[in-house]
Amino acid sequence: MIFWLQGEIREEFCYFAVTSRHNSYRGTMDGTDSYRTIRKASSGLYKEKGSRFAAAAHPVSDESHVKQLIEEVRREHHEARHHCYAYVLGTGEGRWRANDDGEPSGTAGRPILGQIRSAGLTNVLVIVSRYFGGTLLGVSGLINAYRTAARSALDNAEIIEETVQESHELRFPYAALNDVMKIIKEEEAAHSGQIFDLECRMTVSFRISARERILQRLSRIEGLHHAAAEEK
Repeated sequence: MIFWLQGEIREEFCYFAVTSRHNSYRGTMDGTDSYRTIRKASSGLYKEKGSRFAAAAHPVSDESHVKQLIEEVRREHHEARHHCYAYVLGTGEGRWRANDDGEPSGTAGRPILGQIRSAGLTNVLVIVSRYFGGTLLGVSGLINAYRTAARSALDNAEIIEETVQESHELRFPYAALNDVMKIIKEEEAAHSGQIFDLECRMTVSFRISARERILQRLSRIEGLHHAAAEEK
């Protein structure tokens, strides 16, 4: 864990080596290949002693997407004094960051992060913009305000379950096409980028929990070669 202080902005973040050359992620901590996230952006609002805490929850895919959304919120709420946020990305141990944006240490980013984790979500960013009302709320008041605002945005979000997918590129002789398509159909795998020639090519995607079984079946096809697809 790393703590970084620069001026009044305090960020707390943590990264774990969970990236993969496969599409999406390797899986969750409990060994499953599904995770909970939100379908689309949602908002919430909390008011306390004249201050307004406008919260926005967004589905996100990576850090660059997070940065883009934070900049958009800063422009939209340009009169707000603070734009505090937290996000969680990936499955397994995941990657997360919490930012207090000038509020007292631990009073904003961490409470927001706590609400994302309490909801069991990932690939989610929550930003809370504070319009100062002239009255100091104190540490406990700030923690409650940011926590409540974040929860309101998440309560208004549509929670969905996604599966963790892995993609492999296949090369095989045309004579093996029927055998390959039979496996794809029976395993309910997705396929794309098909090239049918003397040597056929395609990309297949499937749940990581089915990886061993599907690759074993494909390996029995004479002349077939497969490799993990490079992440785009």
